Amino acid sequence: MKTAPTWLHVLLVLFWTLLGLSLRFANLTGKPLWTDEFSTIAFSLGNGFSDIPLDQVITTENLLQPLRPTPGNGVKDVISQLFRESNHPPLYFVLSHFWLSLFPTNSDGIISTWGIRSLAALIGTITIPATFCLSWLAFRSRVVAQTATALMAVSPFGIYLAQEARHYTLPILVILLSLCCLVIAARKLRDRVILPIWLCLSWIVINGLGIATHYFFAFTLGAEAIVILCLGLVQSWREGGIWHPSVHWRRMWIVAAGTAAAGLIWWPILQNLQEGELTRWIYQGDRAGWAWLDPVGQALAGWITMLYLLPIQTESQWLEALFGVALVLLMLWTVPKLYRGLQVQYLQREPRLGVLVLSVFVVGAIVLFFSITYFFEADLTSAFRYNFVFFPGAVVLLGAGLASSWDVAVRIAQSPAVSVPPALLNLLRVSNRKTVVVIWLLSLLGALTVLANLGYQKTHRPDVVAATIRDQTEYPALVAIPHRTHGQTGRMMGIALELQQQPPPNPVLFLLAHQTQNPDSVITPLEQALSQLSRPLDLWLLNFQEIPEEPLDKVLKAQACTAVSKSRAVDGYRYRLYRCRKLAATKQPPTKSGIGAELLQESFDR
Repeated sequence: MKTAPTWLHVLLVLFWTLLGLSLRFANLTGKPLWTDEFSTIAFSLGNGFSDIPLDQVITTENLLQPLRPTPGNGVKDVISQLFRESNHPPLYFVLSHFWLSLFPTNSDGIISTWGIRSLAALIGTITIPATFCLSWLAFRSRVVAQTATALMAVSPFGIYLAQEARHYTLPILVILLSLCCLVIAARKLRDRVILPIWLCLSWIVINGLGIATHYFFAFTLGAEAIVILCLGLVQSWREGGIWHPSVHWRRMWIVAAGTAAAGLIWWPILQNLQEGELTRWIYQGDRAGWAWLDPVGQALAGWITMLYLLPIQTESQWLEALFGVALVLLMLWTVPKLYRGLQVQYLQREPRLGVLVLSVFVVGAIVLFFSITYFFEADLTSAFRYNFVFFPGAVVLLGAGLASSWDVAVRIAQSPAVSVPPALLNLLRVSNRKTVVVIWLLSLLGALTVLANLGYQKTHRPDVVAATIRDQTEYPALVAIPHRTHGQTGRMMGIALELQQQPPPNPVLFLLAHQTQNPDSVITPLEQALSQLSRPLDLWLLNFQEIPEEPLDKVLKAQACTAVSKSRAVDGYRYRLYRCRKLAATKQPPTKSGIGAELLQESFDR
């Protein structure tokens, strides 16, 4: 059977890469920046959030200051601010620091949305040819490699991560490289060949870079360790020993020791993460009843989006339900085809190793996820983005399963060296090339769904809140939010940036009321702010649902603030408008304060 020439495969990889590049950069600035992306900007510039005043009325200028480059800030400032205020390793932020220096700021001196997101999009594009390399190493089949590369180019989940100004596409690229080392090592160990020293050193360096990019890379390492352990146990069992101390295993221990040393560097920082306020959201309380199944449903939903996504975030609830059911039916139709395709791959010697290594890797990572979720009450399934730790392996397995429907059945039928049951071959012939094309087109539709903002919308929607403030505010306004971490600062920044780009007719001020263990702690700064500002005043309360109602209502009544809208909710926000009238003459704030008037005048002047 004649195979396609090499130059054609090179052109195809180039085509998939250019297609993926177009999809990842399309509508890159069409969605609003949200909290985590503001963190990327601030820390990449060597800035922090600690200089933003708390418990004080501030202007847009004060609030958005961390988004402006600070002259003289370098890599040292990036790392120090990151370790002081966040819980992430520094590699991506250092790269982003140099990347942002290539782009001019906008008219307000703020880093552009395109500039901060383009680095992740570019790295996401590089993962496409890297997928070809891993697929070919694992299966020694260009058809499998092309299929997996085509799927990576249009994967809705991959495009979602590539359009986030966050450090997820870089670890995906590192995971692809690490898996390449794993596949090569697995083949060497299977053939009882000593691992080359270049492979050992490369693997250690790659793993070290992965840990320096995202701490969840440890799950990738854990899943790879499970693969190596399984290979060792199987080989030992076949040779009749508990663990056969063959020479070809010795350098594997060097890789393990070098990787462990690279990880231990971060141990002092990791010890502080669990108690950190920034990670508290992921820890769930006691589950009861059907809540025990929530992680399973969340995990399944996240896995589906690696291949398919439909417009499930429309304004119509019945359309959302319809598309949700359609996604489930699509997966029920697809999974048997993938399973049969992987069965065929397993029946061949070289592809068998790829199926085993990547299947154990993906399943191992999933088992680790559920173990942490159920035994340590940290629900890793609640954030789909964390699936990046096994996403590359899953895409290659998808490509291998579909490639069997392309031409493997024909080659197996013509090969006397491989014996496959006729019934299985007939099933594969039913799943023909048209099926592969349909699945790829549906995956492309999912990519377009992400670009159209009908799926994988931003975790927070400051654009919606800002539009409401712009439309309904009749007087100068104060926007207040309880503050615990820079997560709430980022929520406020999103609104301020949207209002700065499309200013409302009246000035808007902001209040970050710091919340301690006592929920009532935000009420005092709110009362002080209201007593300082001129009237009439529109007051927007964001995410005050956890503040005790009785003392809050008492302050609002004393300040002549009356609710003029119902409480509304959108991703990341629950907000309500109050209108504060002039106080009685005896309750007017002292004229010597001047704080409210000065800030309002400053906002008008801008």
